[in-house]
Amino acid sequence: MQRRLLLLSAAAVAAPVALSGCAGQNLVDYAAEKPVLDLAQYFNGVIDAHGMFQDRSGKVVKRFTVVMHCQWTGNQGVLDEAFTYSDGSTERRIWRLTREADGRYTGTAGDVIGQAVGQVRGNAFRWNYTLALPVDGTVYHVDLDDWMYLMDERVMLNRATMSKFGVRLGEITLSFTKRLP
Repeated sequence: MQRRLLLLSAAAVAAPVALSGCAGQNLVDYAAEKPVLDLAQYFNGVIDAHGMFQDRSGKVVKRFTVVMHCQWTGNQGVLDEAFTYSDGSTERRIWRLTREADGRYTGTAGDVIGQAVGQVRGNAFRWNYTLALPVDGTVYHVDLDDWMYLMDERVMLNRATMSKFGVRLGEITLSFTKRLP
């Protein structure tokens, strides 16, 4: 009887964990979505973005704008991002991207630990990387699971989940608008 209760308790704990693994989105689900995202085409020229960071309770703790100057030469892209935060502080990140086979991309930036990896399917791009994030004089390495969705030729929406040791710290939401030439 105790063994049966122990097994039932273990099953009750394991079931939500197992089901939560099924709840996430999968990049292949977007393969047929239009318009098809071509990173080299979209991230070419000047792009304006508006974003916010929400902590795990949902409270908006930081708002920002970004002006991106982007260009591609062959399979190599440079995204020069200039951030301005609502408190008046600024930051700059320069991404260096490489287009690989099968819709895959790799990238580096000065505050990215190692290499970012991502892949495009249909209108979606999933991008994973570890960011060195300075907070109150300490630098934390946080993981980002970054999803971008092309809405039309000028607008892309971006949602990223930030975590550390698998614990969700918050979410970043961005809206990109490509400037007309």
